[in-house]
Amino acid sequence: MALNIDVQGLSPRKISQIAHDFTPVDIAPDAAAAIAASYMCLQEHGAKGQAIYGVSTGLGAAVDTAMKLRTGSAQHLIPRARAVGVGRIATECETRAMIAVRLSRVCGGHSGMSYPVAAALVDMLNHSIVPQVPMLGSVGEADLAPMAHIAEVLTGGGTVMRPDGSLTDGRTAFAAAGLELPDFGVKDGLSLVSSNSAALGLAALAIGDVQRVFAAQVAAVALSYEGFRASIAPLAPAATALRPAPYQGVIAGALLSLFDGGGLMDPKAPRRLQDPLSLRCVSSVFGAVQGAICHARDAVALELASSDDNPAVDTTLDLVLPNGNFDPTHVALAFDTLALALARLAAMTGERIMKMMSAEMTGLPRFMAPDSGGSNGFATVQKTVSALVATLGQQAMPMPFAALPVADRVEDYASLLMPGIEKFSTMVENLRYLVGIELMVAAQAVDLRQGITLGQGTAAIQQGVRAHVTPLTQDRATSPDIYALAAAIQQQGLGPIFKDLEEQLA
Repeated sequence: MALNIDVQGLSPRKISQIAHDFTPVDIAPDAAAAIAASYMCLQEHGAKGQAIYGVSTGLGAAVDTAMKLRTGSAQHLIPRARAVGVGRIATECETRAMIAVRLSRVCGGHSGMSYPVAAALVDMLNHSIVPQVPMLGSVGEADLAPMAHIAEVLTGGGTVMRPDGSLTDGRTAFAAAGLELPDFGVKDGLSLVSSNSAALGLAALAIGDVQRVFAAQVAAVALSYEGFRASIAPLAPAATALRPAPYQGVIAGALLSLFDGGGLMDPKAPRRLQDPLSLRCVSSVFGAVQGAICHARDAVALELASSDDNPAVDTTLDLVLPNGNFDPTHVALAFDTLALALARLAAMTGERIMKMMSAEMTGLPRFMAPDSGGSNGFATVQKTVSALVATLGQQAMPMPFAALPVADRVEDYASLLMPGIEKFSTMVENLRYLVGIELMVAAQAVDLRQGITLGQGTAAIQQGVRAHVTPLTQDRATSPDIYALAAAIQQQGLGPIFKDLEEQLA
């Protein structure tokens, strides 16, 4: 069944669904009417001789140049001149997310895009027409370069990846799918490229990825509590209520529910009076991270439900409105904050992993070595942990606050959202490896404990880990184990308990 896109647009989760699951889409009747009305309004204003940026004037520094209304092949020149991207090529999922975001925002009825071009975006998604989109070229004040590589395909040009991996152009790809290329109306070239839809597509995917990794991180720390035999006193409702920081109680409650039915819940269980802060302060730090995730998710959702077109069309007021709504600084700041939060999460995770390998701290074999005859155990994994924590800390640094001005210095500010989201996505990937290591090490600690009773939730977590990684009974390469757990986190393959946590924390 097709997913109807109405005037309210799509949520980040729906964007991710379209990108990953190849869910077909359609334009809902109310959105179709809004798109048609917006285009008609724009045409009428343009026909009256009104100066409309990019419609009856040039673009960028050429805004002072009056031009006749352009349709058809004249509009094709706009994306062709802006297809200047370089760097890695977006994955199919990323490209689908970009197209879905642009379509979603057009359905709000403020872009002035013609209905045939909007319908062509639907065709691209439903027939897997995948433009090749270089990822470097946007400074975050509308993703002109990446979006131009998508728009160029609708002109019959550009580059499209065939199902067999070979490349072709837009005209051939549309013909092979039994489709016709759309005729461009008076603002279609500009409407296709002048949007932050590339960065927001990546951001919607990143939100799903970070929520998945964070749920796995909560599961990993629960297993570390079990392996370390940590005190759960700091998680008690009475303790978190004394300083009700955002989401602290949510995290503490989620952890306690995982311990239910296990030995950690026994008030007489032997434990230290004070554990290391990387265990004792989990609910505080994780709560702050959860707050940062929610803030970034809400910033993306706001953008998806609103217009970033310049000029925008308001059919209710019968106005064509010049504006600066293409500036997504609030999204850039939200992801900068989230990146800093993840770096703190990584630092805390690294410390827990190191403590788990300390015989003095845990009473377990040093480095959890399988025997005392000089085995390495997880000793060298500490170097990978150290490298990951350092790398994550470096990647958490914000993008520059100023960028080289362009367009004859008219465009003298830039949010740098697109490269910021690219950096953030790499950061999430590295965090996934780190969480995989904590799961691996904590599962080994649990196996080395004799006679303990796991909570129902932590038992399920242990089972999920062991479905992918066997216990360390003799020294072996553990890189494949880390890759396996990271992939299982990404693919939601660690069992229902992980999915339940993701839903609970979403």
